[in-house]
Amino acid sequence: MNRLLLFSAFFCFFVNCAWAQIKKTTDTTLLQSIEINSVRAADNNPIAKTTLNKKEITKRNIGYDLPFILNQTPSIQVNSDAGNGIGYTGIRIRGTDASRINITLNGIPFNDPESQGTFLVNLPDFASSANAIQIQRGIGSSTNGSGAFGGSININTNDLDTNQYITASNSIGSYQSVKNTLVANSGLLKKHFIFSGRLSNISSNGYIDRSNSRLQSFFTSASYVDKEQTLRVNIFSAKEKTHAAWFGINQTTLDTNRRYNPAGTEKAGDPYDNETDNYRQTHYQLFYNRKINDYVKLNLGVFLIKGKGYFEQYKKMQALADYGLLAYSDGTVLVDSTDLVRRPWLDNQFYGSTFSAEYNRKNTDFIIGSIWSSYDGKHFGEIINSAVSAAVPENYKWYDVAADKKEFSVFTKWTQKLNTHWQTYLDVQFRKVTYTIHGFEKNPSLLTEKDYSFFNPKAGITYAAKNWKVYFSYAKATKEPNRDDFEANTNELPHPETLHDFEIGFEGKSKKYNWGLNLYYMLYKDQLVLTGKVNDVYAYTRSNISDSYRAGIELQAGINITKWLKFNSNMTFSINKIKDFTEYIDNYDNNVQEIKQYSSSDISYSPSVIGAGEITITPIKHIELSMMSKYIGKQFLDNTSNDERILRDYFTEDFKISFSKPIKNEKILDLFIQVNNIFSKKYVSNGWTFSYISGGDFTTENYYFPMALINLMAGFSITL
Repeated sequence: MNRLLLFSAFFCFFVNCAWAQIKKTTDTTLLQSIEINSVRAADNNPIAKTTLNKKEITKRNIGYDLPFILNQTPSIQVNSDAGNGIGYTGIRIRGTDASRINITLNGIPFNDPESQGTFLVNLPDFASSANAIQIQRGIGSSTNGSGAFGGSININTNDLDTNQYITASNSIGSYQSVKNTLVANSGLLKKHFIFSGRLSNISSNGYIDRSNSRLQSFFTSASYVDKEQTLRVNIFSAKEKTHAAWFGINQTTLDTNRRYNPAGTEKAGDPYDNETDNYRQTHYQLFYNRKINDYVKLNLGVFLIKGKGYFEQYKKMQALADYGLLAYSDGTVLVDSTDLVRRPWLDNQFYGSTFSAEYNRKNTDFIIGSIWSSYDGKHFGEIINSAVSAAVPENYKWYDVAADKKEFSVFTKWTQKLNTHWQTYLDVQFRKVTYTIHGFEKNPSLLTEKDYSFFNPKAGITYAAKNWKVYFSYAKATKEPNRDDFEANTNELPHPETLHDFEIGFEGKSKKYNWGLNLYYMLYKDQLVLTGKVNDVYAYTRSNISDSYRAGIELQAGINITKWLKFNSNMTFSINKIKDFTEYIDNYDNNVQEIKQYSSSDISYSPSVIGAGEITITPIKHIELSMMSKYIGKQFLDNTSNDERILRDYFTEDFKISFSKPIKNEKILDLFIQVNNIFSKKYVSNGWTFSYISGGDFTTENYYFPMALINLMAGFSITL
């Protein structure tokens, strides 16, 4: 609490000093957004999407990570290792995991090129810098970066804001959770310049024992604007230290001590106190936007992302041979294993450029563009301490391997308005990917070079009337395997995945209501899934399955019942199936794998029902009451449809009361209190499972990540 008060006092001092120094300037210069339009869908494009504006983002951004800000949007599932939405969090769209969700920051790819995952812990409080977030479901209009096999999230910070302001925001909540944010924008200076910045600090002890998060970040931006061109530079960075909480707990522990954390407990006595993930990631972005004439505009983006970090682990009785070390003898005793502390490191850089040319005249909107990128990743592991120090050389690395990935793609997007009601959409992309992998931790001599060429067409048509529209679209996407999938010999290398996505949507809106209905059918070929199979280099990698699909209906409705009562809701009903699935089970009695066949089994982590709803009441001016509900249906932990390997369905409700009022001299004061899981539902949002045969017995072990019971977050912000 003392730290929060000191931070707030500093904010107030800084705000008053800064406000006294900056002179407000107004100008009629034609401001151009630097947003890379190639990744965003326009209103009438035939794409299922939800767009949050700055006001909506600010309302939801009270201290939790990005997935929890998006939790009320259609077809979304979220989870949190620490159990309270801070630190390592995850998101799924239509049941699809984060490695198949394409995320861009101002049109720049964010997905890790190797795992294709999205580690949002490296973007703490990025929402405080966002002007808009668009969530696209299905393949959508994604162009830059890895393929969208379930959805896309496009985050824009590049709107040119001519308003001058400074906002100080502070939140404090359960589990010693604290968020401090300072945002400043210069407004338009000397008719051409805009500067903005953000400082953020987030910390939490987490609901799970020893799941602390310490997150710091900054965002800076400088823009030059005139009637014909815009130049912008963004630099933003984050540092995270997060205590490991990614192991989960078994059913017995869930029933008796759901906050237990097994991380570090290999150490005798008290758990090892520095079982942590440590990472810093810095982004450099440059955008140049040039208006050639009334119809043509050019966009250029250049980016560099640098990341470096490690996670620290205590490991008990490790065989020295597994680390490439010989047994050690002190003359009397031969030591072939030892307790040790190790750090697997990742040191990488990802850089490239984007380009697009836009032609817009009357009824035609045409974009042609390209992206080039290169990724250099260094993987190495250090042993920093051991019980038998003489057995391990100082600064010893037990593996040191590298991986490179290059990508080049070109695309065209053509939107044609045929008449008052009809509009067509065509999108064609050619994408080339090259992998060069110089070994893996357990197989350092395994070298892989692989090239892929993909052709991805998308097409659709929209009919729009005054208050409603209907659309149909087809899209194809192909996606390369992840780096880990290549830990196999040549004869067992994986194939790329392919998705055919069919969407039909109906939408309507007026001043009082809005509604939407979207039908989708997503047909996968060669989808990569975990089967339990051990390949020829003794690695558990994903395997291609021939045929699988997702089919569903997404429903949305919102109504302003009165001036003081609003209601919004969405529901998704889906079927998610693998036509033929083979499970491989380790038999420790004879060191072989047993095989089980399944027909029409459910895709893991894909509930058949997802729902969200919000009721908002404004009983008196400046005060708003909101009740937010979320329902997630039963999920299977693997692809066998086995009822002994499930996450049970859950329904939770959150309540928020907020106060917002302008005060003198254009100042705005906002206050809020949000109570999450108000009925203390004991639920689990994520988990994993494995099965084996030992002593003739078949055993299945499930591990779960429980979420917090009733908890709260409260805070205030002041804008000057």
